[in-house]
Amino acid sequence: MTQRLIYVVGPSGAGKDSVLHRLRETWVNMPSAYWTRRTITRAAQAGGEANECVSEREFERLRQAGAFAMDWQANGHCYGIRRPELAPLSSGHSVFVNGSRAYLPQVLRRWPQATVVQITARTEVLLQRLRTRNRESVQAISDRLARGVDLELPDNAIRIINEGPIADAVEMLSSALRIRLEAVEAMVR
Repeated sequence: MTQRLIYVVGPSGAGKDSVLHRLRETWVNMPSAYWTRRTITRAAQAGGEANECVSEREFERLRQAGAFAMDWQANGHCYGIRRPELAPLSSGHSVFVNGSRAYLPQVLRRWPQATVVQITARTEVLLQRLRTRNRESVQAISDRLARGVDLELPDNAIRIINEGPIADAVEMLSSALRIRLEAVEAMVR
């Protein structure tokens, strides 16, 4: 069931990776889940998610070979989700995808019943977080903030405002997903 595909989006600095990491650690007594591993054309980052890092040339070779169920470009890098990463959907698992706002329309065309999660924060909060992480130039931060994708979310999207303690955002998301996934399970029975 495509409702078990959980596609998570959010602007740079919203804390999407942090929320997903903590959610994964606390995913107890919840429906079985699988957390996809992204293939990315950037070097692994300390403390970041466990991705498959490849060169741009290798990424393009994989894309041309049809290796990806999803692929997009953002912030100067290519991102892909290999086809086997979505296989757990067919065995009843919820599957989390750390995705791109710009790629959301393609996801919804292919998986119209996907559960969409938006993790966001006010621009001032995003700016402060991007400055604090000290990974990018002032221009790169400005470019990220300017990359405001006009995001049309489905009416049933889960929206999380992550401006306080990370535990609060994780609890809000966990509660919303528990309700959504229990409803999906009830429909299947």
